[in-house]
Amino acid sequence: MSFGSCSLCDACWESWSEPLQEAGENEPEERRILGPGGARRTREKGREGRERARDSRAVAASPESGASRPASGWGAGRGAGGSTEDPSKCSPRFWEELFLMKVNLEYLEGKLESLDGEELVKIKDNINCLFQHCIQALGEEHPIRVVNALQTLCALIRGVHQKNKSTSGFDIINMLMGFDKAELCMKNLMESLDSLLCAEGSESLKSLCLKLLLCLVTVTDNISQNTILEYVMINSIFEAILQILSHPPSRREHGYDAVVLLALLVNYRKYESVNPYIVKLSIVDDEATLNGMGLVITQALSEYNRQYKDKEEEHQSGFFSALTNMSHPEMGLVTTPVSPTPATPVTPLGTTPPSSDAISSVELSLDADVQTSNLLITFLKYSSIVMQDTKDEHRLHSGKLCLIILTCIAEDQYANAFLHDDNMNFRVNLHRMPMRHRKKAADKNLPCRPLVCAVLDLMVEFIVTHMMKEFPMDLYVRCVQVVHKLLCYQKKCRVRLHYTWRELWSALINLLKFLMSNETVLLAKHNIFTLALMIVNLFNMFITYGDTFLPTPSSYDELYYEIIRMHQSFDNLYSMVLRLSTNAGQWKEAASKVTHALVNIRAIINHFNPKIESYAAVNHISQLSEEQVLEVVRANYDTLTLKLQDGLDQYERYSEQHKEAAFFKELVRSISTNVRRNLAFHTLSQEALLKEFSTIS
Repeated sequence: MSFGSCSLCDACWESWSEPLQEAGENEPEERRILGPGGARRTREKGREGRERARDSRAVAASPESGASRPASGWGAGRGAGGSTEDPSKCSPRFWEELFLMKVNLEYLEGKLESLDGEELVKIKDNINCLFQHCIQALGEEHPIRVVNALQTLCALIRGVHQKNKSTSGFDIINMLMGFDKAELCMKNLMESLDSLLCAEGSESLKSLCLKLLLCLVTVTDNISQNTILEYVMINSIFEAILQILSHPPSRREHGYDAVVLLALLVNYRKYESVNPYIVKLSIVDDEATLNGMGLVITQALSEYNRQYKDKEEEHQSGFFSALTNMSHPEMGLVTTPVSPTPATPVTPLGTTPPSSDAISSVELSLDADVQTSNLLITFLKYSSIVMQDTKDEHRLHSGKLCLIILTCIAEDQYANAFLHDDNMNFRVNLHRMPMRHRKKAADKNLPCRPLVCAVLDLMVEFIVTHMMKEFPMDLYVRCVQVVHKLLCYQKKCRVRLHYTWRELWSALINLLKFLMSNETVLLAKHNIFTLALMIVNLFNMFITYGDTFLPTPSSYDELYYEIIRMHQSFDNLYSMVLRLSTNAGQWKEAASKVTHALVNIRAIINHFNPKIESYAAVNHISQLSEEQVLEVVRANYDTLTLKLQDGLDQYERYSEQHKEAAFFKELVRSISTNVRRNLAFHTLSQEALLKEFSTIS
């Protein structure tokens, strides 16, 4: 069976010898690559090999050979009643010489792709043979043979997997290695890769090993359908990945690929069976390794943030930027952007490694406006970017992922202790969507505060900037949940956070107003009463437990003032939920829960409003000042009766399985697709390797 006009042997020899022939015409360049004498020796070996290959094809095609099929050489499949000729029988040094030749990845992979499934099955034995010899070559002394073997493996894996369709009728493992040899082949392959990654050898060679592993993992969009990964689970390279991350030189060179590879491996069938990479990762306690992993992630996020900032500055300095001040509000928006959000970097995070400049720069670049920085600060800045524009599907998913991460942080005891530590203060310059009613805060005016303040700022920012027709209900629910979990920690540990709580209260009330204004439109898509109940219960948290975590008694007074000042919004909400809870519609039960949750808020309004009106009448004041209202509030606490509400400081802990499984499967699929796309031929060819290994002894 042939590859169109040439057999697999032809493909190997033609594709790998072509660059060699060209190099032979330019002796000085070849000498630079292979060292003194290397070009002559390699040309001689290549010439001998080509002659032997031609002899093999001639023998196969000659009448004396008795062959009834086309010239096949080493790469042909079994013809009708024919047998496969192994060129190494006539050429004892065939494999040794083959891996001295440079690989034309595009050519070889293209030849494999040009076959239909049936044709590929016919040359299975030849592919098995080449695959096995590639693995054997990984143990060779000469690095060039190792490099060529790694590149050939990449081409074989990618080329064969292109035929992995339901109609192909073959199994990938059988096609590449053969079922009977697969276990041993993969054991030897993974052991060789592990040794190369852990050795003190070439960094370029390690890079190619990681590229091969990424190639192996991402050949299918759904990595859980990649059956070859069963062998990667059995023959773990986890320790090799950790070693890369724990050593600064290796981390700078390969950290990004190592983290992406690990992220993909831990997602292999994690809902179906025990994934050893997850188990091992969960018990890692080596500080150097964990810090190394954090630094790699910080670099990637920092690079993304830097690209966004550059685009933002470019956008603001443009001649037409003034025209964008004429943007129009969407339906029911409480606040509207005055200019489009600058485009975020084109390539999604996690699919393309940071630029070489970013990798070679200082590992943790510090912002000019802060004394220090850390991964969480960088992550919060990144979140403030991707959470701005949720109309874009990728950013919507990125924003959801950020909120999931913040949810896990907000319910972790140790993370909360760090977030709320009053001795650890930072300036965090979050990106804020341009709005008509506010000016951009000067970076130098940012206060130094515990990091939890930045998390709350981010939540408030999201709340006030996404009240729009395409309402991101899921993100709003997660946002309010993050705030609730932070409050639960503050109540439990009696942390009195000095934060401008009034901004949060105002944002939540405006969100309630938005839900009521757009009741009909929103109810057609969402159960808005779930969100309304969460918002009301946040206020109940402040009312019931505020004295345990609000910073001062005056803060508690301000809470009551805000509820009284915005009483019309709460009155309207009560009217809406009462109306729906008394009807026999689908929202009856959900609306009833909100009705019951409003009992204390209504008690506050009904208790203080008459007293405020009486105070104004007695003192002949048409409009009371804030301080006068607060005076009435302070004087009438004793006569206020509230009901004890249970469960306000309880919440359901985050669980990925079942609820989030579909989201993460799609997210991993997207990353796998993009990683595969970015593993282009030029990133696998590694021309620098041939120059690095300048001599062959």
